Amino acid sequence: MDVTRRIFAAGAATLPFVGPGLPRAQAQSTAQDAPIVGNHVVADPLELAVDAYIYGYPLVTVEMTRRVLTNVAAPEGKNAPMGQFANLREYPDAKFRAVTAPNADTLYSSAFVDVGREPHILSLPDEGGRYYLMPMLSAWTNVFAVPGKRTTGTGPQTYFIAGPGWSGSVPSGTKLIQAPTSLIWILGRTYCTGTPEDYKAVHAVQDQYRLVPASAAGRSYTPPPGRIDPRIDMRTAVREQIDRMDATTYFNLLASLMKDNPPALADGVPLAKMASLGIVPGRPFDPASQPPAIRDAIGRAPKEARPRIMGHLKATGSHVNGWTFTTDGGDYGKDYLQRALVTAVGLGCNLPQDAVYPLTTVDAAGRKLNGTSKYVMRFPAGELPPVDGFWSLTMYDADYFFVENPINRYSVSPRDDLKANPDGSVDLFIQAESPGAMREANWLPAPKGPFVLMLRTYWPKDAILNGSWSPPPVTRSASAAL
Repeated sequence: MDVTRRIFAAGAATLPFVGPGLPRAQAQSTAQDAPIVGNHVVADPLELAVDAYIYGYPLVTVEMTRRVLTNVAAPEGKNAPMGQFANLREYPDAKFRAVTAPNADTLYSSAFVDVGREPHILSLPDEGGRYYLMPMLSAWTNVFAVPGKRTTGTGPQTYFIAGPGWSGSVPSGTKLIQAPTSLIWILGRTYCTGTPEDYKAVHAVQDQYRLVPASAAGRSYTPPPGRIDPRIDMRTAVREQIDRMDATTYFNLLASLMKDNPPALADGVPLAKMASLGIVPGRPFDPASQPPAIRDAIGRAPKEARPRIMGHLKATGSHVNGWTFTTDGGDYGKDYLQRALVTAVGLGCNLPQDAVYPLTTVDAAGRKLNGTSKYVMRFPAGELPPVDGFWSLTMYDADYFFVENPINRYSVSPRDDLKANPDGSVDLFIQAESPGAMREANWLPAPKGPFVLMLRTYWPKDAILNGSWSPPPVTRSASAAL
């Protein structure tokens, strides 16, 4: 991804531009107020403040998400106290409105863990060949480990997860995973067909996902009840809560979080930029101690940064046959803008080796998808999505929620026993009404109005990752309404 950054050339000091019409006293004040990075004076405090907001957005978002999802006394639905799994037991239906773009392929098992306080032991049972993955995300949203069928197989496994700077002996029979931050998020996914029989089987597996503090290893352990903080807003969406933060609150939280969740070693430049604004890991942030130009820039940063984050959506990824998708997720390097965007629109994103999610809102001619028309998505013979895991096509309404329909089908996939054409091709029928009994296995019900399609590909093969395979276009049928 192309990210706009201002890099300071070694040995090349830069000064604020002073135009001929600027009074001398004001020019001196502007120069004195300019932040210093190393020996370099930087011209644009606002650009630095916006960069700092974008850089810290994932860390602040993960913390605010943690507060909401762990603010319970015991596991309940998608929530669980720190160090415990919250296991979702069934797929949401069309009435579900808690999370946009829900999933009808895998059941989630989510846990926030503080491995900086002490290491934790993660036990995974024998999955019996079932597809699953247990990605571990740092507090900066980078995936640093992914036990699962693709990487470690489906047999029983035990991991010793330690925080940054930890040293010591690893218990026998466990494998060390050293986390880059104290706060980590385990966001497991276990494949399920959604039938009553398979729900029961997956629940038995989820019940064996277990986290135990290292101090309790080898003995019976019952997790303590969680502490409920009544000050935490459990109703307002996390993104909206962050959007409401003033700059001082935001940057104070960022500085505090960076103490236990250190930035990557390669992040020296953004850290120096933030330090020039008075934002330093582990130190209280006081904008009043900064010159007026910096105080003004800090105050304006949130309003300037948020559109830049969301605006990056138009520039990121590949655009083929009307579909948009990216393979730049889960591990971002120095692409801080991409990391912030994925945090905003797809928090908890997998590595591309585990999942790629092409999405479209238009047909082959570029017209907006709408259930007043009928569509066909044709996969030529031998050209179904190339995956080692599985794939599905999911239907959402314009607000990215499931669509109510007479057969309660929210996605279509090979588990629906898709029927092939005589030439081996496979047609998926995307429309509001049933295409008829003979074609119903291949039917993805649509709403009467606008809709969105997402093609989920789990454990994609190289053809998806390198772009040599792309989803076919969604074609409006000849009998479609005009």
